[in-house]
Amino acid sequence: MGGRPVIELRWDPTLGEWVLVSAIREERPWHPRHACPFCPGGGETGRGWDVLIIENRYPVLKPDPPEPSTHNFYGTQKSIGRCYVVIETPEHGLDDISDLPVEHIVKVVNAVRGKVVEASKQARATYLLWFRNKGEEVGVSLTHPHSQVYVTPFIPSKVLRELSNSLKYWRSTGRCLFCTILRAEVSDDVRVVFRNSSWVAFIPFYAHWPFEVHIYPRRHVQLLTQLSRGEVKGFAEALKTVLCGFKNLFRRPMPYVFALHQAPLRGSYPHYHLHLEIYGMFRSTGLLKYAGGMELGGGNFTYDSTPEANAELLRRALSRCA
Repeated sequence: MGGRPVIELRWDPTLGEWVLVSAIREERPWHPRHACPFCPGGGETGRGWDVLIIENRYPVLKPDPPEPSTHNFYGTQKSIGRCYVVIETPEHGLDDISDLPVEHIVKVVNAVRGKVVEASKQARATYLLWFRNKGEEVGVSLTHPHSQVYVTPFIPSKVLRELSNSLKYWRSTGRCLFCTILRAEVSDDVRVVFRNSSWVAFIPFYAHWPFEVHIYPRRHVQLLTQLSRGEVKGFAEALKTVLCGFKNLFRRPMPYVFALHQAPLRGSYPHYHLHLEIYGMFRSTGLLKYAGGMELGGGNFTYDSTPEANAELLRRALSRCA
């Protein structure tokens, strides 16, 4: 390997998925005391911006990665892609994206939309995943409000499963699986926590994490770039409100991860339906839900309460949001 840090994709033949290996990640700073690299005025940030997207200095994917290692059995591949940091605001002291006005969250969403347009023109780009980690419990090393964008040469495993199952449903019924889920949740109503004219947020009947909220557009669209201006604003409103509820639920803010699930950058996927998934990780007691033996070892989640009961708790918390 010539002493270079290893950065490559390694194929797991037992699960049929890629693992992103990057020794560069070990060099990430953990809560630097003297200077925040995401604040205005730094070498990477400059000044005069509201939302800024920069290259991640500690990536798992690069536009010019080294050649991968070779093995007489295991498969590897170049880690070709991009890793970006979305610096959501110049203000360092904010706790969460939900502290931003709706109009500013719209700017964040539109900045990510710009990356979708850009990535769709890149030859090896297959998928764009926008995600956000919140809380030390999920390994957040810098507290300045930010999220991340990965442009990958493959479709992430969870999205691939959704694509497969939604295609089966589409072929057998002629309908979108996600549209059907949305109708069922709106009809039941007990798990819906927020709605506006263009979006519905709910804890799904089959939730894995205690406060797992899915935010669906009412209109059947596949990509972030297909949303209208009004739908982007409605999305920003839904996201702000749900995450505000997360902050109000317990004595300390909820650790969470969110990820935007959209169609791959190329190809036709009329059976797919864009949506955001938020994984709130406190149980109804305010204690952290750990992924244990059944979850990590078996791959199936246990749910200690019910989605219906937790949806009621979240609705009460949402009622205290301005």
